[in-house]
Amino acid sequence: MSTTTDLASRTQAPASGGGGIGQSLTDSLVIAQRNLLRMLRIPEMIIFGLIQPIMFVVLFSYVFGGSITIPGAGVDADAYREFLMAGIFAQTVTFATAGAGAGIAEDMHKGLIDRFRSLPMARGAVLTGRTLADLVQTALTLVVMAAVALIVGWRAHEGILKTLAGFGLLLLLGYAFTWIGALIGLSVRTPEAATSGGLIWLFPLTFVSIAFVPAENMPSSLQPVAEWNPFSATVLACRELFGNLPANYPTPDAWPMQHPVLASLLWSVLIIAVFRTLAVRRYRSAG
Repeated sequence: MSTTTDLASRTQAPASGGGGIGQSLTDSLVIAQRNLLRMLRIPEMIIFGLIQPIMFVVLFSYVFGGSITIPGAGVDADAYREFLMAGIFAQTVTFATAGAGAGIAEDMHKGLIDRFRSLPMARGAVLTGRTLADLVQTALTLVVMAAVALIVGWRAHEGILKTLAGFGLLLLLGYAFTWIGALIGLSVRTPEAATSGGLIWLFPLTFVSIAFVPAENMPSSLQPVAEWNPFSATVLACRELFGNLPANYPTPDAWPMQHPVLASLLWSVLIIAVFRTLAVRRYRSAG
């Protein structure tokens, strides 16, 4: 209640930016602060959110470490561990979609979204603030995952700037996918449905990709799907930026695989543009 009251007092006063973009930014940051404070007051949300990706890093590294052949590297546990890690990072940031959808669905279920819509605030601020808060949580998760990955033997070999650029692409992809989660959360009736709806389509997206196995190891009918998958573009871009590809790794002929960094940026920006528009439109009409 105090957060809503604070929001009301801050949105009723003119924003420092004088309206427009300034007002929208101010409102979004207030909502982001509200969601971050909520996360801090429920620390188990953060703890449980960190346990799963850590388990993925450890299990995939040691269970599948020496059992999958990487073109140009042979059967080498260390080579696969480095090949794998970008896929695990990308899977984790995209799985944040379910949490974003469930959080918005919960606010809808409790009537909080209706209270926000009654306030004089920018129409997309509630959703933007929520996705920004989720982005902060995703960044924290990536930091912890990177530390665990270093412990199990993963290394980045291309310098600090390219490494940071790789993590930047991961965060951009995660932010893009939270807008898909926002749309799902606004379109269902319960948080449970939002969680299920946010996960069910992610499994084929992440597994029919180059995250865990090279496209060459897949049936020929699935290879084009994997190569044009936006998830695959980000994974390959991160492998290049981290220096985690074997020296003789073959590059597929598909355009996204030839230019993974550019393809990753284009896919993420396109997803944000499309799903933010749809989510804000749904927010305005949600009953």
